[in-house]
Amino acid sequence: MKLQDPNAKQGLIRRLRRIEGQLRGVQTMVDEERDCQEILQQLSAIRSAVQGASLAFLEQYVTSCLLEDVPGDQREQREKLSRELVALLGKAP
Repeated sequence: MKLQDPNAKQGLIRRLRRIEGQLRGVQTMVDEERDCQEILQQLSAIRSAVQGASLAFLEQYVTSCLLEDVPGDQREQREKLSRELVALLGKAP
């Protein structure tokens, strides 16, 4: 799959770079033997950031690939179902 929307692609890359920076920060925290609670808090933030990036990617995937060749009379219903699916997955732990 290719991300067709250049803004969506850049947004996803920015998110992934931010997550990469957070991961490096946690590595440094572990090396420095920082407080466990601080490390866990950062790991939780990373998990949330990855979830957000995954949902953003899923939304683009649905829009770009799954709805690509859907006839007009079915497209609106499929778009609604797609939005509901993304919202539902966003609520999952």
